[in-house]
Amino acid sequence: MRVVGVDDAGRGPVIGPLVIAGVLLDEADLPRLVDLGVRDSKLLSPRRRQRLAGEIRRLALQCQVIRLAPVEIDQVVRFGRKLHKLNRLEAQTMAQVITILKPDIVYVDASDVLANRFKQHIAESLPFKVQIISEHKADVKYPIVSAASIIAKVERDKAISRLQVKHGETGSGYASDPKTIKFLENWIKRFGSYPDFVRKSWKPAKRLKKEAKAKQSKLD
Repeated sequence: MRVVGVDDAGRGPVIGPLVIAGVLLDEADLPRLVDLGVRDSKLLSPRRRQRLAGEIRRLALQCQVIRLAPVEIDQVVRFGRKLHKLNRLEAQTMAQVITILKPDIVYVDASDVLANRFKQHIAESLPFKVQIISEHKADVKYPIVSAASIIAKVERDKAISRLQVKHGETGSGYASDPKTIKFLENWIKRFGSYPDFVRKSWKPAKRLKKEAKAKQSKLD
């Protein structure tokens, strides 16, 4: 029996990609994830996540990562019709991961408020039938999904680190992070529009841009 866990990282941030990761294991190797100390990535330090990501990759039959750029996210948020926005994009991307890994059973952390609807959206994008377990908090319940959450989070962190090397301190990319807000304010003030690594459709990004324009109008 070949088992896959799928999870995301970076669904909410205003900066950087949304990362979807899948981890494929033989069912017999699932207890080894517990032995490694694998659990939800949010409960682990960055250093611990990095170390575990290496061990997961060595144990796994295969890992698959897909990064969704802000422009792809903006497109569905702005123009997708009802039920065809971010949740549907995530379901379709998870289906791509599952298609590549070809498991007998898959566990996913449901992004939709209706876990069964999320399952259906994944299934309709698959070229073959597979048993799908779609649940909320699956990254806490199932070590195979925890493993996927770790891989996704490490890849997301790498993307943010590359942005910081090139553009300076961006913070975590979340709108709740003062460093991220400061970065966006400074960028808009300097350039007048956002770069391609910012989710322009996100409310905090639109608000900051609107405020910057209002301030500029007063100065003019």
